[in-house]
Amino acid sequence: MSATDKAKNKADKVAGKAQEKFGQATGNEDREAEGRARQAKADAKDAGEKVKDTFRH
Repeated sequence: MSATDKAKNKADKVAGKAQEKFGQATGNEDREAEGRARQAKADAKDAGEKVKDTFRH
């Protein structure tokens, strides 16, 4: 996995966590769910990159 991809995935995960917490604090369930979805998407991308790395070696 390239360092750029890893950084982007980490940034998405952090942004998703912040969005989730903001949704919890304001009682906005849609924003909270969007934050969780963004985190899950970042985790899936991270896993996909790891699989690609495994097959490259």
